[in-house]
Amino acid sequence: MTSCLRPGCAGRITATGYCGTCGHRHAEPRTAPPEQPPVTTAEDTAGPAAVHAVAGIGGLDQHGLVVLPEVPVPDDVLVKDPRPPTGGRRCGAEGCTMTVGVGYGGQPARATGRCPRCGTPYSFLPQLAPGDVVAGHYRVLGCLAHGGLGWIYLAEDTDADGHRVVLKGQINVRDDLARHAAVEERRSLTALHHPDIVRIITYAQHRSPGHPPSGYLVMDYIGGRSLQQLFDADDAERIFHGRPRLDHVLTYGCRILGALQYMHERGLLHCDMKPANVIHFGRAVKVVDLGAVRAIDDRTSAYVHTAGFAPPQEEIDRRGWHVDSDLYTVGMTLQALARATEPARGLASESFRRLVDRATHAEPRARFRSAAEMSRQLWEVLREYRSLQFGEQLPESSTRFRATGASLDAGLGAIPALGHWTDRPGERPAALDTSPPPAAEVAGALPEPIPDPDDGAALLLDTFPPDAPDRVARQWPRESRLGTPETALWLCRAYLRKGEQRAAESWLSEAETQLGDRAAAHDWRIAWHRGVLHLSRGEVALAGARFDAVHRALPGEYVPKLALGYCAEHTGGPGPARAMRFYEAVWKRDSAHTAAAFGLARGHLAGGDRDAAVRVLDEVPATSRHHDAARIAAVRVRAGVLHGTPPTPAGLRDAARRLPRLRLDGGAAAGESRARLLAEVRENTLHSRPAPGWGPEFPAGELLGPGDEDSLRTLLEQSFRQLAAQARTAGEHGRLLDLAHAVRPMTTF
Repeated sequence: MTSCLRPGCAGRITATGYCGTCGHRHAEPRTAPPEQPPVTTAEDTAGPAAVHAVAGIGGLDQHGLVVLPEVPVPDDVLVKDPRPPTGGRRCGAEGCTMTVGVGYGGQPARATGRCPRCGTPYSFLPQLAPGDVVAGHYRVLGCLAHGGLGWIYLAEDTDADGHRVVLKGQINVRDDLARHAAVEERRSLTALHHPDIVRIITYAQHRSPGHPPSGYLVMDYIGGRSLQQLFDADDAERIFHGRPRLDHVLTYGCRILGALQYMHERGLLHCDMKPANVIHFGRAVKVVDLGAVRAIDDRTSAYVHTAGFAPPQEEIDRRGWHVDSDLYTVGMTLQALARATEPARGLASESFRRLVDRATHAEPRARFRSAAEMSRQLWEVLREYRSLQFGEQLPESSTRFRATGASLDAGLGAIPALGHWTDRPGERPAALDTSPPPAAEVAGALPEPIPDPDDGAALLLDTFPPDAPDRVARQWPRESRLGTPETALWLCRAYLRKGEQRAAESWLSEAETQLGDRAAAHDWRIAWHRGVLHLSRGEVALAGARFDAVHRALPGEYVPKLALGYCAEHTGGPGPARAMRFYEAVWKRDSAHTAAAFGLARGHLAGGDRDAAVRVLDEVPATSRHHDAARIAAVRVRAGVLHGTPPTPAGLRDAARRLPRLRLDGGAAAGESRARLLAEVRENTLHSRPAPGWGPEFPAGELLGPGDEDSLRTLLEQSFRQLAAQARTAGEHGRLLDLAHAVRPMTTF
């Protein structure tokens, strides 16, 4: 079985062709020669995004990644004047760390010489010349470039009709470090078979006149450009149909991480990821120049990496190179590529920045734990970018949080209760309430994290009723399988649902103890539960700080954005505008998240923009359980008094058009609900009447009358009497009748 290629999945493809973990079907491996990669057309892409491929924007492939632009094979790839690499190289002879091949006193570096420290001869000159034949059938065409450990040559295989290959040799055959690395590279890399990693064909020995025998890795020639060359090229805008975009960078990242996940599963570290080591050819990419590859458990051989992309040298000296070190280089690679991209809309650029920040965090424990984990977040940010940039709906279930059905509409989409009239002082109608829902309500409605499947108690916890935490708490000391962090977090949530905050706090502390202080400090689950606890107490600012930590750890997930949007609504200054950015990022991506729609609507209403609020509410699909609530909210927005501003005649006309079309609960309850909503609309209309009257713009009709004040008062009186019939107490009944008498038209009798 081979690894699943879907971003974020670490499963394996079974004999059926489907992944055993995510169930995704995988196509057969590509068999076309590397120099002629398969071209994906608009018809091959999935979903509405395929339309964009025709316009040069680029659709999405079967894995949800961007169909990359075509990069033609360059005509002239050979180096005309091979020169020594700048900056020199480490001597490496018998462990010598002296740098050789650098100029002194303003003089250029020498291609040959002796190490100033140990006296070992060195040479940076190519050992192969055009026309040389390696292993009897690889004819050298010239130098392609110099890599970290050797010159790279282009050759043709005379036994395969001139098929082009690459020969990768050593810069200095007397360099023990380079020689050792080449042997390790040969042993490990010839067994790698991944569509996004260059194929190592064989290993060949060759003796040049006057030189000892040298070994060369023979690999496929990838006829394209490195990402560094591509992004620096004068014709980059022609290839990308404009400046490169962030979704191109994100796609490169997912491809790179898929290759690294494959290597990590086989016990190998790349160690030298950078834009120069990824080739874009045709519409595909290949990770190349694997000269720095080492075993994950290798702690003795010297490290080969590139300053500026690798973690700080002090860290490497202290702890060596690990999986998170590889991910650090990917983060730096993406950051370097993103500098050339066009500005992104909305929250996508911030989500990308946070992703890079986590990958390159100064504390290794705070970084991503695997290439698959980082790839999943990268993939999610890509979908966020596409939805904000191009308006694509890209729904996808979260891998970290369970779904929730809460709308968090704060009553905006609810039919007014009788208390809307009976509990208020005076006779004037109440203004439209655009405030966010109470903190405690939000704390109970936010989605819950999905238990870590690697936790031993994860499956067992699903067998317990969520409203009976005492039973689980009693079994905690007796059942060894329950003594895990996930059990403690489960109990924290369960007691929080019961309103027992002290017990919830105690179990959250137990989860931290189980994880250990240093690990808990960087575990997003602890930050999430701490934020929910703060929210349940009304400590919104403290909750926001915790949710921000979750967003830093999971920059692609939508749930932390919902929580942050709610917290930002409560703050002054730029808070409401920031809340809109969070809500927009969620809503544009998936219209199933109606909590974001209502949050956006509240934001627009806070700014006095009724039209924008109604547009968002109208986007709630008919398949949503909150579709009717959104339609009710639209009526209330059109006809409500907003910040002291009465509804306009056009708004009343729209409300009168919408109200009869509402689908309310059947039976008597539907009649009662419609009567209350109609009473609210009529009352707002009456009290918003301009001094000279509405004139011809008034939405005359059955709901609001012909347009004169007496007719409207008569209709409103009827509405209040209908509400009085719904009263449950004598006090409510009397109050509603008083309102009916107060609005009755004046008569001469």
